[in-house]
Amino acid sequence: MNQAVNVLPLSRKLFASAWLQLIIGIVCMVMIANLQYGWTFFVPDIQKQFGWDRASIQIAFTLFVLFETWLVPIEGWFVDNYGPKIVVFLGGLACALGWLLNSHADTLGGFYTAQIIAGIGAGAVYGTCIGNALKWFPGRRGLAAGLTAAGFGAGSALTVIPIQSMIKNEGFQATFLYFGLGQGVIICLFALAMMAPVKGQLKAAVIKHSKAHTKREFSASEIIGPNRPWILATLAALVGGLTMWSLDLQFYIPLALAAVIFIVGGSIVGHKGQPIFILMYFMFVIVGAGGLIVTANLAPIALDLKVSTISVTIAWLTLPALTFAATIDRTLNGITRPFFGWVSDHIGRENTMFIAFTLEGIGIYMLYKFGSDPFWFVVLSGMVFFAWGEIYSLFPATCTDTFGAKNASGNAGLLYTAKGTAALLVPYASSIQKSTGSWDMVFIIAAGANILAALLAIGVLKPWRHKVIASHERRAVPREDDTIAPGGRI
Repeated sequence: MNQAVNVLPLSRKLFASAWLQLIIGIVCMVMIANLQYGWTFFVPDIQKQFGWDRASIQIAFTLFVLFETWLVPIEGWFVDNYGPKIVVFLGGLACALGWLLNSHADTLGGFYTAQIIAGIGAGAVYGTCIGNALKWFPGRRGLAAGLTAAGFGAGSALTVIPIQSMIKNEGFQATFLYFGLGQGVIICLFALAMMAPVKGQLKAAVIKHSKAHTKREFSASEIIGPNRPWILATLAALVGGLTMWSLDLQFYIPLALAAVIFIVGGSIVGHKGQPIFILMYFMFVIVGAGGLIVTANLAPIALDLKVSTISVTIAWLTLPALTFAATIDRTLNGITRPFFGWVSDHIGRENTMFIAFTLEGIGIYMLYKFGSDPFWFVVLSGMVFFAWGEIYSLFPATCTDTFGAKNASGNAGLLYTAKGTAALLVPYASSIQKSTGSWDMVFIIAAGANILAALLAIGVLKPWRHKVIASHERRAVPREDDTIAPGGRI
């Protein structure tokens, strides 16, 4: 008994460092990066071996993102109540199992099932690591969330060439197997050292733009409304989806589901929760969709533009355009997250969103105009990823600023489900390309969506959020996680 009491403080003292916890989270995020960003390299070989159309294969990617994101609020609730260790450990097991099943799949259903399991695991790791960073760094949420998300955005950069080489030499099944098992084992090992800060453990944090940070702590039900209407809506959507499936209307199910989320879900949040959450969610969806479409289809886009194998030389380095683009894209997609997160800590979340989303819109439009040139394909795809990846630091930080840090894992997870909603649109990009014969319309729609989000950030979200937080202050309750003073530093 006495021995156990002595061991626990020693263990906590050993790992209870904000920066050490941040590093642990980043490593875990690096290990799940390939589950999303590596998928595009497997698609051509899966299509070649089995002969399925590209849109059907990409449903597996959509299912991965759906289960990666839509279960994060539940996983976040477990993290907020039971700690991060067990959730990340189980997530690592699921990640390994998902790619193990991918290595043996020979039907679309097999790939769909494997990607669902991998998505659940990736979501458990992602949501936990982001939430933990937000809790350990109350005064630098943008930077901490950005550094953690950078592991996910750039984590696959170093493995672009090894994965492509292994797929070419050993086959995509062996690549799924060995990378899946290796990544899963590392996640499980690092999970054992994860922990959340306890009350009074953090020093007083000084926050810039303190008027944009609430002092009230919101629960999930206060943000999106009580559970009962959501359970009823989920059951209705399930019945509707199964009915559409029985009528051979599978193609329209994702679009119908997205409509239900905004119409029914938006109504619930508007009447029972915090309406500003709807705006955040909508912005996340329209910006996230463009990036996910490029992520899932980078290799097919390069093939269709006939630039994938053309050598490009930049700064004395020569690589095929697709390999070059994939490496640069993942690197910049990682750099952008802490960069824009740090910027947002200094100039404000919405101002940073306006800059980044405008840059994204311009980048996508320029890719539409000049992407058929291999050099510009590499440069402009990098610009697109640089301007896109910051949503994974800006939106969690904005959510926590608005609704408090006590339930940060669960609440940020609620907003993160917008990524899953955005993924519902991914298969339609392939369908638009197939029907029009080019990616032009896809690029134009995505560019316009980003410009719309930029205008909403500066013109609607910023004044609305300040007004909402001011109203929160009149009903504020003391924080339990840390002490925060406006205007300075940690």
